[in-house]
Amino acid sequence: MTDAPRRRPTLDEVAERAGVSRSAASRVLNNAPHVRRDKREAVQRAIRELDYVPDTTARALATRQRGAAALVISGESPSIFADPFFARVIVGASAALEEADLHLMLCLAASDRSRRRLAELLRARGVDGVMLMAVRENDPVLRVAAETELPVVFGGRPVGAEPPWYVDVDNVGGARQATEHLIARGRRRVVMICGPLDTQVSRARHRGYREAMILAGLEPLPPECGNFTQLSGAVAMAELLERHPDLDGVFAANDNMAADALRTLRGAGRAVPGDVAVVGFDDLDVAELTEPSLTTVRQPIQDLGREMARLLGRLIAGEEPSSLILPTHLVTRSST
Repeated sequence: MTDAPRRRPTLDEVAERAGVSRSAASRVLNNAPHVRRDKREAVQRAIRELDYVPDTTARALATRQRGAAALVISGESPSIFADPFFARVIVGASAALEEADLHLMLCLAASDRSRRRLAELLRARGVDGVMLMAVRENDPVLRVAAETELPVVFGGRPVGAEPPWYVDVDNVGGARQATEHLIARGRRRVVMICGPLDTQVSRARHRGYREAMILAGLEPLPPECGNFTQLSGAVAMAELLERHPDLDGVFAANDNMAADALRTLRGAGRAVPGDVAVVGFDDLDVAELTEPSLTTVRQPIQDLGREMARLLGRLIAGEEPSSLILPTHLVTRSST
């Protein structure tokens, strides 16, 4: 009587023995660079202890490249396509991916259905890597990104997390400079129109505002939050005028909100910059079209998309690149 053949251990068992996720074990098995050293060593030790032998056919299928990268935006499509910020990001990313012979696939992940389709795309390895933007706190798309074996590059960091690879902008420093500029112009009752506080970009810009006010010995006032659209800027400005009729400076967390804040101030009979000085953030085209033209913090939006794509391309090629934080600078116009 012969012994029954010994059952081959599975990748799930390797992951369990190593104390890591299945996707992390798979990345180690495929020699992917984007794995922490301690996890890599734990998986390699589990492979030896279990005498694990991978399925070479499945492994070959899993490592085949598709020649495409996904730009995933976690947001509602109408507001995204109306915002020139995302158009610039897409232009920059597309140009860099073209240099790397990668096609750009744009995915919107605002609904449960769209996130399920995204998860299926990534499980099937329909792309070689992912760029992820506009992520909110506790965003369900974060779970989709965490479960994939593909490299993921974040455009901006998510709330409460420091992903391995990201390209971000110096939002704190830019907001601090904007507020310091208002203070240097003699403004003492400076208010802020913030973005949604469940995003890291909004929290960072609010932090910069607070730091500048405190360092100047001034009281930071509670912000009024919008959603980065022009209409929300108008609503926020009206609320701030009601709460703080003596305000003399406004820092808006993006140019869209600043543009309608200017219109609201004018409608309330406030001269800009005579009575109230206003600074925005982004340096979008609208900043030169407002009346008066808008002082703003310029961030390199197209470079943000370009560097995200370059970073992802290097990860796909097996390199180990570092994350980036891009600089900002103030552009002074007539609103201050």
